[in-house]
Amino acid sequence: MPRGYISIGSNIDRDKNILASLHALEHHFGKLTVSSIYESEPVGFSGDPFYNLVVAFDSELDVKEVAKKLRQIELDNGRTRDCQKFSARTLDLDLILYGDLIVNEGRLRIPRDEIERYAFVLEPLAEIAPTLQHPVNYLSYAELWERFDKTDLKQKRITPDWTR
Repeated sequence: MPRGYISIGSNIDRDKNILASLHALEHHFGKLTVSSIYESEPVGFSGDPFYNLVVAFDSELDVKEVAKKLRQIELDNGRTRDCQKFSARTLDLDLILYGDLIVNEGRLRIPRDEIERYAFVLEPLAEIAPTLQHPVNYLSYAELWERFDKTDLKQKRITPDWTR
């Protein structure tokens, strides 16, 4: 059974939308492994800080069916499809890994290149899957995080009230 990893982000009603996404993901996929929550500065635009985290789940669903469910959860939580790539959002759910699949079909790309480009994806992924290897470069996520340039890192691990 493939293990999937989803990067979650929100900077509009963060507490409400992150919590709602976790409930919806658990409803669709069952037990989740959940990283810490990181507060991150927006990338590519000015705006309120994001909450970011990564969750893992096991599923026998086809990867396209998983992606479809994620899109529906985003829409159910106020996401609009006309928003720009770098903009404020209620909820962003990206399937970043699905087993050892390598997919490049339309908007579905796995592994997502954001894993290696953005600390807000890589750090929580390395936290919950440190020894797992990237399916293309075969480096572990702990090793990728160790090598990541943290010079201008603008994120910190936080504990929202609703997690206590």
